[in-house]
Amino acid sequence: MITLLTPANYLRTPWKNGGGTTVDIAFSGDVWRFGRTPIVKAGPFSDYTGFDRVQVLVSGSGLVLETPGGEIDVRQPFRPVRFAGETPIVSRLEAGPVEVVNLIGARAQVRVDIAVLDEDRTLVLQPGTHIAYSPHGDATVAVQDASHDLAADHALRLDITAPTRLSGLVGCLLVGSITAA
Repeated sequence: MITLLTPANYLRTPWKNGGGTTVDIAFSGDVWRFGRTPIVKAGPFSDYTGFDRVQVLVSGSGLVLETPGGEIDVRQPFRPVRFAGETPIVSRLEAGPVEVVNLIGARAQVRVDIAVLDEDRTLVLQPGTHIAYSPHGDATVAVQDASHDLAADHALRLDITAPTRLSGLVGCLLVGSITAA
């Protein structure tokens, strides 16, 4: 099943720590969330004990996540980073506000990942739920052999039961994958 997701249907959710708002593009109750978040000032991240997080910088530069074990470098756009939701994190902004795409999943129930899908690249998606999101500009993606055009800030949700080929035809997409634990 393929569902088009548009900004008109996205939800705005306040951060657990009260420091900002996330735009939820797709979610499944308290099990997982895929969203876009502006970070306009440095500060602590919300505690998501029991969840895994994957984050990708999509706008701006200079984001560093400070943890007790060292820094997580999120300075480079379109390079996913992964961390445990219970990790104490304080963000540092080296060059002003940024925007990130986040995928958060309950570790006991799902596995989460984000891949970058550029033009002329193909991913084979495993059974589960996948969100193909165009953070900037128009994009075209092929699901098996059927092409789908996406405007900026639009997404496709794919709920699949068999391995499925996803090919980037135009633009750059982020593909969030949620599979059973």
